[in-house]
Amino acid sequence: MGNRITIQDIADELGISRNTVSKAINNTGILSDATRDKVLKKAVEMGYKQFSYVKTTDTGSPMLSIPIQKENAEIAVFLTNFVGGSHFALVMLDKFQKELASLGYSLTMHRILAEEPENMKLPISFSMERTAGIICIEMFHYEYDKMLCQLGLPILFIDTPVTRLKEPLEADVLSMDNRSGIYSFVNEMAKRGKKEIGFIGEYMHCQSFFERYMAYRSAMYLTGLSCPDKYCLTGNKAGIRSPSSEDYHEYLAECFTKLPHLPEVFLCANDFIALDALQVLKKLGYSVPDDVYLCGFDDSPESKIVTPALTTIHIHSQIMGFSAVNMLMSRIAEPSLNYRTMYTETTLIYRESTEN
Repeated sequence: MGNRITIQDIADELGISRNTVSKAINNTGILSDATRDKVLKKAVEMGYKQFSYVKTTDTGSPMLSIPIQKENAEIAVFLTNFVGGSHFALVMLDKFQKELASLGYSLTMHRILAEEPENMKLPISFSMERTAGIICIEMFHYEYDKMLCQLGLPILFIDTPVTRLKEPLEADVLSMDNRSGIYSFVNEMAKRGKKEIGFIGEYMHCQSFFERYMAYRSAMYLTGLSCPDKYCLTGNKAGIRSPSSEDYHEYLAECFTKLPHLPEVFLCANDFIALDALQVLKKLGYSVPDDVYLCGFDDSPESKIVTPALTTIHIHSQIMGFSAVNMLMSRIAEPSLNYRTMYTETTLIYRESTEN
């Protein structure tokens, strides 16, 4: 055996497949806790160095940990709005904080006020000296994000602004899989004979919305369906810098009223847009799912209790929390790593809004 221990070396030692060892070390796929622990312990015993997974024991102590700088042990969270109980990031942050605490890090929260991106100012509560890394949650101001990337600190973005033809941000990015569930949904609708499928949501709002919109268009093309612009409601009320929920309802009502007839299905950029659409459709005398099918994205708590219950795409927030720790810790340990974008699994869930 050579000086550098490989995944294959560990697999040979344990008499299991290389794929199983890779899943355990990289925290991917499905393995029993016993198998994962056996692989990780053997890897430590053999001196394997390329861990991308931080595993904690039942006591909360790190089994595979990255050394930290005790004088620089804060992880800063930047966000523009505090996440509520319906937001996927709430569970993600809870898992993120627990894993960080087991490694000796504390978490500080910093709300970015509207004037700070405009003036390219950091929040007053933020301390460069105490901070080991930054995690940005739904920070969609491109120039401000670029400025943060130039601070010289490890940084991880949870979703980003749409860069379009701009230079990508010099940072790691973590997102949910915005494509697979939409491909499956559109394909299923096509199998059911639904030929008119529209999209609702401001696709330039953020990278996730953009990817969901492009997945919708790609899926329509791949299933041989046309994608008329009249069924793509991708704007908002004109002439207002920050439209309110009421403004958006007015925009949707105007769009629905102008249509000669509704499509058979509307796919929405997230659950809250789907719920807005549901309210407006009901006010206009339309019924979901009798007159039109509706699908959201996020699997928010509201999607389960609304009538009809909403077909949606579930975000696995726990694995996003684990992945955020893995990405940020490895960046702290190896600042010279190439920048990475990671997508975590999402799951399509059918409910009453599509007659399921």
